[in-house]
Amino acid sequence: MSEHVYRATNLLGGAALRAFGIRTVATGVEHLPTSGPVLLAATHVSYPDFLMIGQAVRERQRFVRFMCRHDVWHLPVVRAAMDRMRHVPVDREAPAGAYVTARRLLREGEAVCAFPEAGISYSYTVRSLMRGVASLARETGVPVVPVALWGSQRVWSVGVPDERGKEPRPCLARGRRVDVDFGVPLTIGARDDLTDWTRHLGAVLTDQLEALQRRPHHLPRPGEHAPWHPAHLGGHAPTRAQAAHLDVVPRSAISPTWGPTSS
Repeated sequence: MSEHVYRATNLLGGAALRAFGIRTVATGVEHLPTSGPVLLAATHVSYPDFLMIGQAVRERQRFVRFMCRHDVWHLPVVRAAMDRMRHVPVDREAPAGAYVTARRLLREGEAVCAFPEAGISYSYTVRSLMRGVASLARETGVPVVPVALWGSQRVWSVGVPDERGKEPRPCLARGRRVDVDFGVPLTIGARDDLTDWTRHLGAVLTDQLEALQRRPHHLPRPGEHAPWHPAHLGGHAPTRAQAAHLDVVPRSAISPTWGPTSS
């Protein structure tokens, strides 16, 4: 039942993307094993990131169990579908339950995707990271596949609120391209420090994300106002310093030692 629901949802999601002319292009997908436990650690630049990643892994014939904000489960119909697809609700104020569930799924041989930033970065840089990915990988011994995506932020993402406190609405302009890159799997040793390893993950994700952001088809046109592109790469999104009051980051998160130094 779980996989029937997941397959139907993937088909509907793919049809919706095609209807809006959104094309998902995957690179490095060979780094995702076709079977066995694996933990994906993905950057987070838009609300539908899980949908883009789900489409990108279809050729590997895997059903990824996503760790998502728990309030998604507040809608009864959505809750039933999420449960049947074995996704994991995450309450950032009390994440232990999500950790235990993700650990069980990994031990059952599943592919689990976490968003270690615990939210979308208003500056479109890799923001503070949680140690959960490192802890899960160290305890279970599974490989971690870093995942970066770019282009989905132009579909529906955060943005500087207007004078009424409203963030930008979804943009349904046709012809968007979303790139999803799967990096070389990472491992963590039984005695490795979780904080140090998480900092390394931040650097890896930053390299992947910036490589996508620098691709010619994602660059702003000359003279274009681009609030959807990071400031240090020529866009007009808030810098890290400007976004500090907008990013809601858990107190236990590790502050960046990666990314742009001039913030």
